Parts: sequence; C-alpha cells; structure tokens
Amino acid sequence: MGWFPCAGNSSKNAKKKQSKKLDDQISTTSEKLKLNSDVKKEDSKDGGSDHIAAHTFTFRELAAATKNFRADCLLGEGGFGRVYKGRLESTNQVVAIKQLDRNGLQGNREFLVEVLMLSLLHHPNLVNLIGYCADGDQRLLVYEYMPLGSLEDHLHDLPPDKKRLDWNTRMKIAAGAAKGLEYLHDKANPPVIYRDLKCSNILLGEGYHPKLSDFGLAKLGPVGDKTHVSTRVMGTYGYCAPEYAMTGQLTLKSDVYSFGVVLLEIITGRKAIDNTRAAGEHNLVAWARPLFKDRRKFSQMADPMLQGQYPVRGLYQALAVAAMCVQEQPNMRPLIADVVTALSYLASQKYDPETQPGQSSRMGSSTPRARREQ
Repeated sequence: MGWFPCAGNSSKNAKKKQSKKLDDQISTTSEKLKLNSDVKKEDSKDGGSDHIAAHTFTFRELAAATKNFRADCLLGEGGFGRVYKGRLESTNQVVAIKQLDRNGLQGNREFLVEVLMLSLLHHPNLVNLIGYCADGDQRLLVYEYMPLGSLEDHLHDLPPDKKRLDWNTRMKIAAGAAKGLEYLHDKANPPVIYRDLKCSNILLGEGYHPKLSDFGLAKLGPVGDKTHVSTRVMGTYGYCAPEYAMTGQLTLKSDVYSFGVVLLEIITGRKAIDNTRAAGEHNLVAWARPLFKDRRKFSQMADPMLQGQYPVRGLYQALAVAAMCVQEQPNMRPLIADVVTALSYLASQKYDPETQPGQSSRMGSSTPRARREQ
C-alpha cells in the first residue's frame, strides 16, 4: 500500500473493518486494567478512568494537521517512527502526532498498549493522549504538545546558546518524574511497570513541568503472590536493571533502577552510555559506583555546567537516593514512594546562589541516613 490510503470502496471497507477490530480489541483489553478508587478520585479531568476517553481521528485529519507531514513540522525521530507538530483544524489545538513506522517490529502491539495505558491512566506527570488513528495500516498517536521538548534536550549535547538547567529545576524535574512512576506503581491496579524510563521519554511542559511519555513497552505488573512477570528483554541499553537484562524477570524495582540512572544523569550531566569518554567512564553507573563510597568525591560528580551553584547537602542527599536506586540487588532498592518523599523534600528546598553557599561550603558534613526497603 502506498503512503496515502487508497480511496476505493473495497479498500474503505477493509479499513473500516480493521479499525473496528482495533477499537473492539482496545475496549475488551481495557477490562484488564481497572483503576482503584483513589485513582478515580484523582482523575477529575475525564470524569472517571474506566472507559476509553481517547478520540479517534482519520488519517486525513492528521495529514491536514501536519500539512501532509511536512519536514518543517518534524519534531523528532526514534525507533518507533516520527513525531510531528500539528494543529487540529477542528479545535485549533496544537498537538504532537507520532506516526509509527509501519515496518517496525511489534508496532501494532505497542500501539495498542500505548492507547490502552494512556486512555486509562491519568496523572499530572503522565503525558496526555488526545486520540489515535487506525486507518488501514496507518497507526498514529495524538498527544498534548510539550513545548520544551525532552529532558535529554536540556542535559546532553547542548548548543552554546542554550540555557543550562539550574539545581532547582533539576530537582523539580526529578521529583515530578518520580511522582509519575509512583502513580503507575502504587495507584494503578494492577500496577504498571513502565519499562522504558530514560531522559528522552521525560517531556517538559511550561515551567519545566515533567511528564512521562511513550508507553508502548509498559507491562502490567505481578499480582497476588507473584514476584515478577517474565518477558522478552526490551528497553534501552544503559537503563535496564541488571537482573532484568540477565533473566527477563521484570519487577517494579526494574523501573526504580532505571529511575536511578536518570537521576544520575540529572545530577552529573553525563549520559547513561557515552563511548566518547575515557575508558572506565563509558557506563554511567559503573563510573559512579566507586565514587558513591567516598563522600569527599561527591563534588566531582556534580555537572560542571552547574558551575558549583548547588547546595552541598542537597547534592549529597540526591546522590544517596541515586545510589540506592541503582543497587545491584533489587530488594536493596527503595520503593518509588520513598524516592518521591526524598526528592519532593529536595525540590522544596529552594537553592539561591546569591544567599546560600555553594560547593565550596563546609556546611552539612553528614548526610541523613537513607531509607531502604527491608
């Protein structure tokens, strides 16, 4: 089939059948993911979360919104396909439209999972899915537009004229991303394992408000007396928990490890995997682990782009949280709720470089004992 769907009647009928089949599949599969009463109370936006709220679009509507997917509307490209900025003619709303690569592996399944998850799960720190298109073999997702791009855009490979993230903004982003993960782990019932937490999947709205995006790899977590779900290893190298990479056994603690890697990136400004660095420094966690053992070296781990403008005690506490999250043993990692508590506190402690001492300060020689799940 060509780039644009054929206009013949038989093709139209086939498209309608295929789209209806997908809609039916979405409706029946949605019964597997019911949210508990706490979530429904929190979700006032859609008046309840146990139904599919996403709007269905035609391919023609989305082609019009992106001026036929014009190159100057392209926001980015990944393994899934391309993302375009568009404006819906019906509502005049600016949106981000993800067009899945029709030749991609598992595209249909990941499309279905994403529609399901984001139609049923609603939280201020999860990206809002406006709707989807399943015309013929076209698979597109329509999200709210996040004007500041991804966290990755603000941490790595910055052009000289781009504003660097200050300490307060970094802690705000870390705390918000942790809250999104907490919602998936503790409020969704059954819990949801995100499975693809990384800087490029944390999108930023006005005021650097973070939202988790890209739920195509999400899995429903273990229930009852089960300790894990077994699945094919998916995700991004550098962020995958070691036990998951080795055994395919996925738990909520797999996400906590990935969060620890992201938190390390936020603190250090380094990439999870960076082959341009010196030998021994390619893998962020492997580089950080020896430094965690010596508090005198903590200042070496702060992003040079901060130029020493961070609270020493705050740095120690943030590194303590990151160190716990990337523990080799899953049962040694904290629950995400404890991470949220710690990072929300750090985000509330506003650092003012004009009035507060920075890294040269001698203040705070001791770090509060980190909480750990027994």
